[in-house]
Amino acid sequence: MDTQFNPTEADLTILEHIEQEPDTTQATLAARLGVAVGTINWHLKRLIEKGYVKVKRAERKKLRYIITPDGIALRAKLLVDFIHSSMEMYRLVRDRSITVIKDLKSEGYFQVKIEGRGDIAEVLKLTCMEWGMEIVNDGQAPKLKIVGLKIFTEIEE
Repeated sequence: MDTQFNPTEADLTILEHIEQEPDTTQATLAARLGVAVGTINWHLKRLIEKGYVKVKRAERKKLRYIITPDGIALRAKLLVDFIHSSMEMYRLVRDRSITVIKDLKSEGYFQVKIEGRGDIAEVLKLTCMEWGMEIVNDGQAPKLKIVGLKIFTEIEE
């Protein structure tokens, strides 16, 4: 996972990974999520207590995780929720991008610099291209700065 740890996304990722690889280890899951093994252990214990995952001993020190029917239902629900919230974020960022682009075009600007990375920056870049706004790295073009889900315009005088 990226910069912020989201427990709901963690549960989804853990359930998906267990479904694909029941012999996975907590260390493998921790590496995949970019968190400590103890965090994975906490999530797994919670998923086990709620009946979403079962544990069987495969060998003396090896565990096998099995996603239960309730776990499959939870995974499906979490996936639908994730897709829904991702689409909401996409629409929000796209609307904000279009507003900023229209404002800049009305002021006679047709080039921008983009400061920021990640999904928000990608949506902004795609929207700029769609609206005929050239993305440059130098010059006097206004800068579109991404802070969280917001887009700020900085114009050098």
